Amino acid sequence: MGNFVFNETNIKGVYIIDVKVYGDNRGYFMETYKEKEFIEAGLKYDFIQDNQSSSKKGVLRGLHFQKKYPQAKLVRVLSGEVFDVAVDLRKDSETYGKWVGILLSGENHRQFMIPRGFAHGFIVVSDYAEFAYKCDEIYHPEDEDGIMWNDPDIGIEWPNVGSVILSEKDKKHPMFKDNKIQFEL
Repeated sequence: MGNFVFNETNIKGVYIIDVKVYGDNRGYFMETYKEKEFIEAGLKYDFIQDNQSSSKKGVLRGLHFQKKYPQAKLVRVLSGEVFDVAVDLRKDSETYGKWVGILLSGENHRQFMIPRGFAHGFIVVSDYAEFAYKCDEIYHPEDEDGIMWNDPDIGIEWPNVGSVILSEKDKKHPMFKDNKIQFEL
């Protein structure tokens, strides 16, 4: 048995990954990625960039995607807690426009595998969180786009954290129906 349990969500290709944690009175150890086990689970990605951010409670980052250079992401939380969301933008998908969300934390050690063709975002629900993710495509700032985080047509059920804190860029994203992006499967 490996160190990962791959649980496909109700959206094809999106996985919640439970990680085996080895702990004792000194702390813990865990593998966060092992190419062989991911490939055996059908998740073949060539990750080429790692990113990390920190945010305070109420910060919402998203919903982001790249148009010409879409990214698959393997996301996790190092400390704190976030509610992480993926929205299906794949043109011929049965779940086009649907979302799936998961609570990720430094304590539950869960990971979220989001394939190409999705918008991605998260909100910090703890006082502070550190967030890390692998990407299979580099970040192209000129290619970034997004969808408004509270779009009623998508209907994401964000946790109530009080005031939501957005970047100026994230305040200006179009609604889902006005953003014509559709990725090929």
